[in-house]
Amino acid sequence: MKRNPVEETLLARYLSRRQLLGLIGATAAAPLVGCARGQATEIAAASPADTAAPSCVVRPQQTEGPYFVDEKLNRSDIRTDPTDGVVRQGLPLRLVMRVSKMTTGACAPLAGAIVDLWQCDAVGVYSDVRDEDGLFDTRGKKFLRGYQVTDATGKAEFMTIYPGWYPGRTVHIHFKIRTDFQSPRGHEFTSQLYFDDAISDKVFATAPYASKGKRTARNQHDGIFRNGGDRLTLPLAQDGQGYLGTFDIALKMA
Repeated sequence: MKRNPVEETLLARYLSRRQLLGLIGATAAAPLVGCARGQATEIAAASPADTAAPSCVVRPQQTEGPYFVDEKLNRSDIRTDPTDGVVRQGLPLRLVMRVSKMTTGACAPLAGAIVDLWQCDAVGVYSDVRDEDGLFDTRGKKFLRGYQVTDATGKAEFMTIYPGWYPGRTVHIHFKIRTDFQSPRGHEFTSQLYFDDAISDKVFATAPYASKGKRTARNQHDGIFRNGGDRLTLPLAQDGQGYLGTFDIALKMA
């Protein structure tokens, strides 16, 4: 049974993570369009190799999940917990989101869009939430969360770590893009970024990831990934001791 974004949000509030994942995993895979406050929109992406005249294709929206918290933390480096100054350890990941809008068949940079990022740490823990399965309680902490506003070129850049894993999910990072935040006509799009399994295997053999043990789900085992994750996989390049990931994505504005 296909569920709309509102139903997914309500499920995320009232069901445990394992129940939620079970329902989503059992749902037939189908791309979703982005939602706006008051009207529908689409998402599309430009090829990183063709930035001068990008070719835009539809990207799927995916569930927000139970762990989004609107912390209103405007910062590029999200590794530090601002409550105590502790830096979350892990392989450095520099993530560049290049946001555009589709106009008359072409992509133009979208300035002033809010891009939120949130993820788990190297051992699968999110900040500022109580896990409904009792795995952790980090309420009051704010590590690995933050937002940036896209500049004149549509770019928002973050410094984070390669995410770890937790039971029932493959490796992923959540993101949300919002425009005209104070306006009822503003657009909102939520989805997730994924990683090549071979790279994750290599990363998870190192500290501090290795202390978590062998992960229980790969991309093909994840019901949410099967709903368009192949079009949301983040291309990575070596960047010093870590990785650089660049993701081009465009909103089709009504």
